[in-house]
Amino acid sequence: MNLVKIRLETGQRCCQTVQMAQDVKPGDQVVVQTDEGQEMGTVLTVFTDESLQKAASRCPSVVRLATLEDLAQVQRNRDQERRAFGFCQERIQARQLPIHLVRVACLFDASKIIFYFTAPGRVDFRELVKDLVQEFRTRIELRQIGVRHRARMVGGIGICGQMLCCASFLKDFEPVSVRMAKEQQLSLNPSKISGVCGRLMCCLVYEYHSYQDLKKHLPRVGKKIRLPEGEGEGKIIRYNLIRQTVTLESAEGEELEIPLSQLSLSNHLRDLEGDEGK
Repeated sequence: MNLVKIRLETGQRCCQTVQMAQDVKPGDQVVVQTDEGQEMGTVLTVFTDESLQKAASRCPSVVRLATLEDLAQVQRNRDQERRAFGFCQERIQARQLPIHLVRVACLFDASKIIFYFTAPGRVDFRELVKDLVQEFRTRIELRQIGVRHRARMVGGIGICGQMLCCASFLKDFEPVSVRMAKEQQLSLNPSKISGVCGRLMCCLVYEYHSYQDLKKHLPRVGKKIRLPEGEGEGKIIRYNLIRQTVTLESAEGEELEIPLSQLSLSNHLRDLEGDEGK
């Protein structure tokens, strides 16, 4: 029994499932039993590592490989979603609601239609729900999402030239702060550190902890240390951890960039503590 990573059609999210007896491979379309019912998904990865088997009991299960009837049902759902999107847009405009409709998703068994939207605040959409129920005669859910989830659903290309992380492989959104950009000595210009969603880029998290570990045993910026070969003192003004260098400012205001390997931290810290004690 293997674990399988699957991208579900509804909401374009990923989940890990338990593989059935029949073998599946990346690219196969399968029917998955989730908390909301059966959903269609596409296999991304098959994990065969035995250490992952302990998680199997907490995962939903793959019901079967998609049949021709399943694929036909998916096509009917797609047609229904396109019609629902157009109708909902018309009713939003008619009722002058401050809603931006992002996506419409129909559950695999067509038992419910979910309308994903963004809005600047809380919106009373009860009359809109009545319009939708009257038109489609099924369960209707209007689900408000944030701009980051909107970017995940719509997709796009980031400033790095690659597909958006949230739309390609990220499963969950982690908190991102300006401090992470500062720690990595990045420009704090919002246009440089913000993604297409307008929020701080998710990739600021990737190397943040590595920078913290690298700087953990280094003197803080602003600290005075002995220059190499006893050439006086210098104040640390910045680090370049990628190049593994530190820039010092001498008493005369000159800047000196030296490799981190030339810093004898224990000696410099001891010398400085001795100077402060005088």
